[in-house]
Amino acid sequence: MSKQETNGAGPQQNQPVDPNQPTQPNQNPNGKRRVGFMWVYAFLAIALIGLQFFGRDATPREEITKGKLIELLKGQAVEKIELVNHEDAEIYLNQKGLSLYFPDVQPVAGSKTTATPSYTYKIGSLDRFEETVEESQQGLPNPVYITNVRRNNWVSDILAWIVPFGLLIVFYIILMRGMGRSMGSGPGSIFNIGKSRAQLYDKNTNVNVTFKDVAGLEEAKVEIMEVVDFLKNPEKYTKLGGKIPKGVLLVGPPGTGKTLLAKSVAGEANVPFFSLSGSDFVEMFVGVGASRVRDLFNNAKAKAPCIIFIDEIDAIGRARGKSAITGGNDERESTLNQLLTEMDGFGTNSGVIVLAATNRADILDKALLRAGRFDRQIYVELPDIVGRKEIFEVHMRNLKLDTDVDKDFLAKQTPGFSGADIANVCNEAALMAARKGKDLISKQDFLDAVDRIIGGLEKKNKIITAEEKKVIAFHEAGHATTSWLLQYAHPLVKVTIVPRGKSLGAAWYLPEERQITTKEQMYHEMIATLGGRAAEQVVFGQISTGALSDLEKVTKQAFAMVTYYGLDDEIGNLSYYDSTGQQDYSFTKPYSEKTAETIDKEVSKMVEQAYQEAIKILTEHRDGLTQLANKLIDEEVIFGEDLEVIFGKRPWGSKEELPKAEPVAQVAEAEQETGTKA
Repeated sequence: MSKQETNGAGPQQNQPVDPNQPTQPNQNPNGKRRVGFMWVYAFLAIALIGLQFFGRDATPREEITKGKLIELLKGQAVEKIELVNHEDAEIYLNQKGLSLYFPDVQPVAGSKTTATPSYTYKIGSLDRFEETVEESQQGLPNPVYITNVRRNNWVSDILAWIVPFGLLIVFYIILMRGMGRSMGSGPGSIFNIGKSRAQLYDKNTNVNVTFKDVAGLEEAKVEIMEVVDFLKNPEKYTKLGGKIPKGVLLVGPPGTGKTLLAKSVAGEANVPFFSLSGSDFVEMFVGVGASRVRDLFNNAKAKAPCIIFIDEIDAIGRARGKSAITGGNDERESTLNQLLTEMDGFGTNSGVIVLAATNRADILDKALLRAGRFDRQIYVELPDIVGRKEIFEVHMRNLKLDTDVDKDFLAKQTPGFSGADIANVCNEAALMAARKGKDLISKQDFLDAVDRIIGGLEKKNKIITAEEKKVIAFHEAGHATTSWLLQYAHPLVKVTIVPRGKSLGAAWYLPEERQITTKEQMYHEMIATLGGRAAEQVVFGQISTGALSDLEKVTKQAFAMVTYYGLDDEIGNLSYYDSTGQQDYSFTKPYSEKTAETIDKEVSKMVEQAYQEAIKILTEHRDGLTQLANKLIDEEVIFGEDLEVIFGKRPWGSKEELPKAEPVAQVAEAEQETGTKA
């Protein structure tokens, strides 16, 4: 923003230049260069340093050691010793000493020594120095006694008072100059800490993202485009008595395109667009957040009609009074109160639309979500198969693709992927093709990219013993067998025992895209998930720690079935799910201790029944399980068509839905076709 303002406020190239105006920052109107403050400061510093050393002896005398001092005293070569300020001893030699050590130096006329000391001695302890002088002259006829001299260094004393006050004055001058500059502009100044940090996008700013770059969000685009159309053609709506909406809240999981949708609004609307994050209001100083909110809306009113976009508004919009630590008077709540007042308070903000995005709408304050502030809530959900195909088309525009790349097939293989995930798949596919030295991106590169994103990096060099490999193979074969033989379990796409990421083996499934799920469907998914541990029990008679993620998944799923979805006969049609998020701040559960015991018992019973069902299925089909595991040990990768050969065609799904395996020669060269891991 500052760059745009500088370019707009500077002199134009075709404008004539006034010769009387200064062309340099330190030049007067008459053309003479003026002296800057920094030169004045440098001159004062040099002068102070010169005064510090002014008046000192230009030829400092030699500093002697204790042994040399004792030698001079015993040889009776010392005329006098002056102790200056109890710190330094100045040694004056007599005529005998001068003839021995300084033959070219003569004493002052009428005196027995020189005007300046011949040597200096740095004393440590005064008492010890006096003892040394006395002991060195014991038995001598004319001993030398120490004379105390007090000397004042007026320059140092004066500087000790002047320098601190001078530094304070210089700091005050610099502070005032900084305050003067901050009155105009300069967001980095401490005096502008209460100013808004929003970036302004207007007609002079080039924003390349438009609605054409947003795919898979057709319903959301319709409502957003209506807001943009209202700003462009307000008379179309106002002639019927309609009013412009004050706020639009974009809600959805991460990566679904909420911020991208806001960028497209900035590119489409021909009105000023202020963009900032919710964390931009948060500061350690009291009152800064509220001040920034006021400054933001003041700037927006001056440029109305306009749009304000606040990304991650939950940073300041969290429900008030929920935290027991900070209380109800903290800085964040003051910022939220100011935002509520600006959006719909006593004053009016006609022509200012607030566009916000969050993936935590459940924790936002109710006053922020009411009509009149955020009139519309647009849920930006994960794309379906049609939306995923459109998103692939958008991100493949600039990619060099091979002829075998099928967008419909890729859309089927990526259920549950967000727009950001699909963009990452396209980028990873391009990187993998470049790593292999290809000129075009093939279908296999996209499938390898999906494998890489879902399962992690393949680790073919990880050391695994033959016994461990056999256990992993039967574990994964147990998952594949149970999922193939159960009606509502997700059909298998690919199973591998090559370590990938943190897992020692992985299975990819093609889940059915459905909006509601029945109890039987969830129960079959639990059986398939426990099929790995059940296979270990059936084949080896013991279980291992390899089923940790499986146990975690089925435990959470069983608990959700009992306490959230009301799918348990003992608990009944009750749900203890709190969509407002207030339960997170509660110290007690919404049910009694007796009910908690019942919940634990029902969850354990449901998981155990699913486990026994998995053991029963695998026991009945142990031959197929063993055949599948041996094939997995030999080839390390099997596909859905391999299960069809062993167990027969799956009556609940068609073969055309499953990807076909590549030739065996290609298995060792690259990762195989993949669907989505359940």
